[in-house]
Amino acid sequence: MAGGKTVKDLMVDVFEFPHIPYWFSIRQAMGIIKKSVLESAKCVRPIVILVFDEKYNLVGTLTHINILKGIEPKFLKHTTKAQVTEDSQEGLSVIWDSLFNKESAALAEKPVSEVMVPAKLFVEQDDPVTKAAYLMLHNDAILLPVLENKKKLIGVVRMIEVFDEVSNAILNE
Repeated sequence: MAGGKTVKDLMVDVFEFPHIPYWFSIRQAMGIIKKSVLESAKCVRPIVILVFDEKYNLVGTLTHINILKGIEPKFLKHTTKAQVTEDSQEGLSVIWDSLFNKESAALAEKPVSEVMVPAKLFVEQDDPVTKAAYLMLHNDAILLPVLENKKKLIGVVRMIEVFDEVSNAILNE
């Protein structure tokens, strides 16, 4: 890669990202997203919240998609794509609306630990950007935590910065 850039060159400091403890409810996570991301100038796309344990170890990530899946009424989770026709979409949305206030509100009280994506992949700050790109592509990840000395979380590298760096290297050849 041109310039031999490393993950450290692209990473975002861990404290620039919204973060919550794993015991927060989905409802609380929604509030964090609204206040710290959507209503501020710090809106990061796609929206990701880092989830930590009591000792401030990263345990997972939470996206707005995870949150919406977490509050989806249970009967819809058993509906396959094949069962959803154009005619039934309207019916499902009416049913969703009627259940949303009751069932989804109750589901929003679950802890985020039930809907987060566990942190399994990490990169080191001195790893090449191409390693981050490979891990992201082959694991369908939109960001990777960046560790210092294989222990301390110091930041995250996002797909958008990795894409920008890779595309710059190709376009500037």
